[in-house]
Amino acid sequence: MTTNSKITKSDLRKVFTRSCTLDSAWNYERQQNLMYCYAMIPILKRLYGDDKEHMAQALQRHLEFMSCTPHIVTLLMGITGAMEEENERNESFDPASISAVKTSLMGPMAGIGDSFFWGTLLTIAIGVAVSFSKQGSIIGPIAFLLIINVPGFLARHYCLNVGFKYGVKFFSDDQNQAIVENITKAASILGLMVIGAMIASTVSITIPLEIGVAGATEPLQNYIDQIMPCLLPFLCFGIMYWLLGKNIKSTTILVFLIVISCIGTYFGILRQLLVIYKHL
Repeated sequence: MTTNSKITKSDLRKVFTRSCTLDSAWNYERQQNLMYCYAMIPILKRLYGDDKEHMAQALQRHLEFMSCTPHIVTLLMGITGAMEEENERNESFDPASISAVKTSLMGPMAGIGDSFFWGTLLTIAIGVAVSFSKQGSIIGPIAFLLIINVPGFLARHYCLNVGFKYGVKFFSDDQNQAIVENITKAASILGLMVIGAMIASTVSITIPLEIGVAGATEPLQNYIDQIMPCLLPFLCFGIMYWLLGKNIKSTTILVFLIVISCIGTYFGILRQLLVIYKHL
């Protein structure tokens, strides 16, 4: 906490408490966005107060797509809280950089957090719990809860304070403004790369039709992949993005995808159409 910061320790404690509800309102469109915004409200109220216009803009920023490991998401909350404070007192600050930093960091952070907490720590907790539980000991479930939750709560607290402390320190230095601009640009590029990778990995469309003469047929999908790998998912994403630009509701688009998937699969045109839709 810095002495010239408007944000108090009480505000950070509220953010910490609210961060524990991150997955309680998970949704298929923007995943953890609702509770991320809910956790940021104490900071936003402190900064923008009765300024309804800026408050609405800030709430809209934090209602964007969010997907991160709950135990370390407070690092992002601390950083974006510091950026919001800089945005409030510096008219030349670009608010778009807040969203850009969130988009670029949540993917790598989720990779690290998921590997440690869900991949390593959870396995250790289950192993310890099972070994005690097989002997009929009550220590089994207790040990499981402690091994999972104690490191998680410590990580939440530490990440929030570190993120806010160094975020405020960095953005308050005028010499770092050029660095901020470069970071924002790099974060925007990285965010687009992450979105592109998500399209290739989460959208799968294949066509089982074969072309050629009898005895020498070749799957049509092979020719399409030679033109460009994941071309069909890319085209599908482009159509969805275009429809969003026409202000068509996301639910309407999802229903349309389901109908097209069923028809294509029934007639053997599409083998698989799996689209995990994300509102950008």
